[in-house]
Amino acid sequence: MTYRYQDYRPPLIGTGPRYLLLALVVGLAIAAPLAVYPLFLIKVLCFMLFAAALNLVLGFAGLLSLGHAAFFGAAGYAFAQSAKIWGWPFELAVLFGVAVGAGLGLIFGLVAIRRQGIYFTMITLALAQMVYFLAVQAPFTGGEDGIQNVPRGMLLGLVDLRDTGVLYYVVLVIVSLGLLFIRRVVHSPFGHILGAIRENETRVTSLGLNVARYKLLAFVLSAALSGLAGALKAQAFQLASLGDVSWHISGEVVLMVLIGGIGTLWGPLIGAVFVVMIGHFLAGSGLPVSLVVGVVFMACVMLFRRGFYGEMLLFLRSALRRVAPPSQV
Repeated sequence: MTYRYQDYRPPLIGTGPRYLLLALVVGLAIAAPLAVYPLFLIKVLCFMLFAAALNLVLGFAGLLSLGHAAFFGAAGYAFAQSAKIWGWPFELAVLFGVAVGAGLGLIFGLVAIRRQGIYFTMITLALAQMVYFLAVQAPFTGGEDGIQNVPRGMLLGLVDLRDTGVLYYVVLVIVSLGLLFIRRVVHSPFGHILGAIRENETRVTSLGLNVARYKLLAFVLSAALSGLAGALKAQAFQLASLGDVSWHISGEVVLMVLIGGIGTLWGPLIGAVFVVMIGHFLAGSGLPVSLVVGVVFMACVMLFRRGFYGEMLLFLRSALRRVAPPSQV
């Protein structure tokens, strides 16, 4: 089935209800640490940004990458190395992690971007495995132990990040800015060109546009945002490990996008919350988390082919058509 961005247009609602819904989401995000452990919330936020970053190339540019864990994990290692070993402040360490993610994205893109379909996917997976084996062998990564006890510093020399509650709000602001940036990219002329490339790459090429350059830029932006998510996670958990650079993370974040709703802005966020919560609540139950997530994914493929958010939008638009005149839908 071909997923089209037009299928996910939200129902026509007034500006007032939209702002009310946004205020509700903001209020819940601010009050969440009062009811839920902040470190778990930070993990959810990091994977929300990670899934949204992947969706930028998967949902809006039509590029299925199985190598995004390389950007996520390598940025975590870069942050941990610069913060613990080199003594860099939080701001510079995060920027260094983003730069490492973007640099790897550029290298991956230059190698793979001119390939299409399964060939592109397999190249990104192979390159990511090279990064994984480098993390296993390199002396500065700590091997299977990773880089542990990464210090939590100060934000701008004023905000103490050793307090997990304070760190949550800092991560919340950074992730929100990253999501707003993705929204701006998607709704920009650049984002519309990405959508056109996804729908008919040959036609875009016939218009005289350099398709490879647009795809490469989108891939680098996605890698940089994935690196931002990885750096924030390394700071929160004070750890950079092999788990974050393994292919399992790449597959997991793809599932987040597909379960939530590919090609939408809210779908990957919902998918990330759902998958992270499953992993958290089943961790001590003895049930295999991967098996449960796989069963949920198969159910989505058979019953909710547009993902949770996509099916919800389709239902709301259908309901709106039944109660409103056609001219108002």
